[in-house]
Amino acid sequence: MEDHRSSCWSRREFVGGLTVAGTAGLLGIRPHLAAAEPPPETTRIRLARLPAMCKAPQYLAEELLRAEGFSDVQYVSEPPIEQALAEGLVDISMNFTPDLLLNIDAGQPVVFLAGIHIGCYELFGTDQVRTIRDLKGKTVALYGFGAPTGLRTPRRVLGVGHLFVESMALYVGLDPAKDFNWLSHPEAKQLFTEGKVDAYLAFPVDAQELRAKKIGHVVVASNSDRPWSQHFCCSLAGNRDFVRTHPVATKRTMRAILKAADICAQDPARVARFLVDKDYVNRYDYALQAMKEIPYNKWREYDPEATVRFYALRLRDAGMIKANPQKIIAQGTDWRFLKELKRELKG
Repeated sequence: MEDHRSSCWSRREFVGGLTVAGTAGLLGIRPHLAAAEPPPETTRIRLARLPAMCKAPQYLAEELLRAEGFSDVQYVSEPPIEQALAEGLVDISMNFTPDLLLNIDAGQPVVFLAGIHIGCYELFGTDQVRTIRDLKGKTVALYGFGAPTGLRTPRRVLGVGHLFVESMALYVGLDPAKDFNWLSHPEAKQLFTEGKVDAYLAFPVDAQELRAKKIGHVVVASNSDRPWSQHFCCSLAGNRDFVRTHPVATKRTMRAILKAADICAQDPARVARFLVDKDYVNRYDYALQAMKEIPYNKWREYDPEATVRFYALRLRDAGMIKANPQKIIAQGTDWRFLKELKRELKG
């Protein structure tokens, strides 16, 4: 049984633990490397606050960012992350890889910096949907604010989830523009629970709740099913101008977030408690299960450029982007800081 005291740290105790982990080398970190660097070009760093608990490293990094020399750490909720990054209202943020590809293809000043984790989403189906091919002619529901129940939702108003489903469909030879009935709805999970739609794309902690309640079954789990489990679901990106003019701040921010990803992998119970205490999620048990299931320790192992190429090919096949993968990689990636940090943060 889990020790009650360790799972119920106060925020002050947890932050103290983070500081120790960040400075005493408990995660293979060498603090003298940061001390030997020049200070960040700015003491303010702005990140996005997104309604997704899989972004835990970004939230967890707050105190680590202060240790990196940022006295003003801001979490921006509005506008949407894609717009905020492009307009320079957010400096650096985690976000869904396909979303970032759409931004870069549209010519927005956004660059990939690193991959953070794989496998946070799961496609659930009814008894009539056992494989992705079974989705043909079926209704796929996504969380969002689109058409009301029973109406086909145009792809242009769908949220980020549809990019993952489209990628899966294209991979098995379906045409998601013609073969599916898309439904974007704020009560998408409830519609699936009531059997009113055939499939639902779930993110944490909805996926953990559906499995716990034995509602439907998992058709695709991106943390274990290939090829999705071989690529980053969430990547770290920056505003191009910020990265160009603030290289030290960029590297220090990345180091804090990557350290936080390591903490997520090594101590999921305390991170789950942190997320509940900070109101990022309501249920500790579901948060803990999600933290254990999301592979936060793959940022050193997997190649983020391969992820960019993989999803760029899928989205180009769907007609969602025009640029080829090589152009996106040339214009929309900057791996120099990641390469340095992989060497520094060897664990």
